[in-house]
Amino acid sequence: MVTRKTALASLAGALALSTPLWLPRSVVALRMKVFAAVNGDDAVTFPDATVGPDRFEEVYGHPAAGGRSKGAALSDLFWYWLSPGADVHQEHLEAGERYEQVARTTRAILAGPSDELYEAAARCTARVLDEAATGRVTLVRLRDLMMPVWAEFFYTLVFREPCPPEARRLITDNAEDVVNALKCTRPRHLRRRARLTRYLERRLAAGDVPHPLPPLLSARDRVYYLQGTFFNTAVVQMSEAMAHLLLALAHHGDIQERIAAAPDDDRLLGNAMDETFRLYPLFGVAHRITTGDIDPGDGAVIPAGSVLCFSYPDYHASGYRDPDTFDPDRWNSLSAKDAHHIPFGVAANRPCPAWRLAPLVMRAATREVLRRFTLESGASHTRSIPHRAPCLLVARDRPLPPRAALAARTALRLRDAFEDAGRGTLQLGLGTWMVLDARRQRQAAAYFETHDTQGRPLAADAPATCPYAAAGSA
Repeated sequence: MVTRKTALASLAGALALSTPLWLPRSVVALRMKVFAAVNGDDAVTFPDATVGPDRFEEVYGHPAAGGRSKGAALSDLFWYWLSPGADVHQEHLEAGERYEQVARTTRAILAGPSDELYEAAARCTARVLDEAATGRVTLVRLRDLMMPVWAEFFYTLVFREPCPPEARRLITDNAEDVVNALKCTRPRHLRRRARLTRYLERRLAAGDVPHPLPPLLSARDRVYYLQGTFFNTAVVQMSEAMAHLLLALAHHGDIQERIAAAPDDDRLLGNAMDETFRLYPLFGVAHRITTGDIDPGDGAVIPAGSVLCFSYPDYHASGYRDPDTFDPDRWNSLSAKDAHHIPFGVAANRPCPAWRLAPLVMRAATREVLRRFTLESGASHTRSIPHRAPCLLVARDRPLPPRAALAARTALRLRDAFEDAGRGTLQLGLGTWMVLDARRQRQAAAYFETHDTQGRPLAADAPATCPYAAAGSA
């Protein structure tokens, strides 16, 4: 006879065992509600019933959709995550000469002959792989594997010299801390970021940066410009992009082997990259603040001061057959220019400055990985990859038997499912705390109360730099 106590125990056991199936989704839904509350009543997310996918890029590229930080509650949260020096982060500078100088400098540093950039990326990848994977099978987190690659690569672009181990470690620690805070998997550690700030201060003071830097930026702000643009955003975004691409290939062994068998086929690898960018866009939502009214038609005017949230995943899922399926071959008959596909943003509204560089060097890194390894993973694949993309690197000249490969994928899938339950709960707690802490600090709002949109103090006795620029102990 089953007693009530036994029934309750069985129910509790069933709930515990099924936790990986229902808890992560529930936590994600709660997190979305928390972050949506930050937007306030003035926020509008596109595409929606008023501005559908067919008008998405038109509104995104509207001249009045150009405000960056001033006037949006979301800006306080982004500045909180990107500190120190969020006021000179290229993505958050308001329009004007200050931004133009910064953008020109970034494009100049990222420029170079394609063959030299390609070879540099391949060398950096090979060096990191030599250190990280020495046996037949190595378990890695793909985002972690790629961070030192891009730390080295962007160091060489900025300083025009090989990257020493100390610098690589400082850059990687800085980038990891930023992205972990963005994913709400770790609290931010500004002292860790400050170590890179001090290193860059010393190098700039010694005249070691062989590029002319924006004259409108102070010496201190030039440090933050380099740290935020190249050793935060560039390293993080490239590491995430590579993690998505390699994890997608690990899940689709047939496509992986086709690319490995034809390493010089740019179209085949390019299709896989386009499909990865489509299905797992690096940007979730890009927010812009309207500087004037926008009339998208149908008599629905978007007033000045609105916060526009452009949803890349929703846009990238529209206009495709089987949009949730990873299918690189769809690009054989599709043009990225004509499809709902904006992996680097829109040309009329500050596209990513690495739009030319990123695909080139990702090809180099991917080929170097596939030349050496077969990728195996059963871990989940979501746009945010909070698990940092666990994957097995299997030496290509010593492949696993099919049964062993299947067992390895299954083990990773189960491990990731149970990790996800605890990780999701942690993200909810940390995310809520960081939202509240960012609202308390009001970094963006406080900055614009004392500075104009070009960073000039509004009063003679106002501080010349962002009051939250100095690294603290949070």
